[in-house]
Amino acid sequence: MVQTLANRALLPSGHFDHLQENKTAKERWILEEKEKKQVPLRLSASLWKELVIWAEEDFRSLNGQIEYLLHEAVVKQRKTKSKQ
Repeated sequence: MVQTLANRALLPSGHFDHLQENKTAKERWILEEKEKKQVPLRLSASLWKELVIWAEEDFRSLNGQIEYLLHEAVVKQRKTKSKQ
């Protein structure tokens, strides 16, 4: 049976894990980086509103804006730690 992308979405998680066995460590890391993790997040109404406005100004979705801000914070933290 030929698997289409639509059919793959219906398969259980991990169904294609055996395909990663032949990949290098770098290739597996790249695939893992592309995978998005879901995180429930509670925000105050005022913070949510500010983030929505900021996201629109940067032409991002709210989720994309939050991800961008978290990424920037991690990069800044790593730089701070490396200087110490």
